[in-house]
Amino acid sequence: MKKLKSSKKQFAVLGLGVFGSSVAKTLSEFDCEVLALDLDIKCVNRLADLVTSAMQCDITDIDQMRNTGVGECDVAIVGMGTHLEETVLAIMHLKELGVPYVIAKAKNKRYMQIFSNVGADRIVRPEKEMGVHIAKSLLSNNIVEMIDIDNEYSMVELDVPIAWAGKSLREMDVRNRYGINVMGVRHAKDQKLSLSLDVDEPLALGDHLMIIADHDTFTVLDQLNRR
Repeated sequence: MKKLKSSKKQFAVLGLGVFGSSVAKTLSEFDCEVLALDLDIKCVNRLADLVTSAMQCDITDIDQMRNTGVGECDVAIVGMGTHLEETVLAIMHLKELGVPYVIAKAKNKRYMQIFSNVGADRIVRPEKEMGVHIAKSLLSNNIVEMIDIDNEYSMVELDVPIAWAGKSLREMDVRNRYGINVMGVRHAKDQKLSLSLDVDEPLALGDHLMIIADHDTFTVLDQLNRR
């Protein structure tokens, strides 16, 4: 079994269901140190070769948690959002063991409030957040992917509007005319994302732009795409 190192940011994932497993695998794919914990040995074994360390542990038992070394982690993600007592104890134990930042999954607003009260630094509701995410992406025909930055601004990958095809970013002056910041271009010819912008290069239909803009801007861009 692999051991956690101290040279990289260290994450712990408690509860290896669909949500927890996805978080653990994704962090590992980005070369993060990941400690995965679950009472179910089948879940542990399923991730053993994919993360830095996977251990069987009763997360309601602080002594067992201490023995895993979870207190050395920088961030812990508690994934049993439907199990109130287990999640509450896990959050409290993690804080007592010195984990500086704890994220907890919750199934509803009441659970969110409880987890916040016992020390969780961030609470997520994946199903709700994904529903909102999908709905927002459907509001515009040309949005490929959207990540909310806050309540007003989002980072978006979108198709080049029809009205922009054949024109350069400099020619369109998109920052002043539309209030958007273009971060990168994914060209249709090779599908590679380039963050080194050539503002004089004409855009083509099928290219994607990575932009940051407020939500009202997307309505304007959608209209451009219909011309």
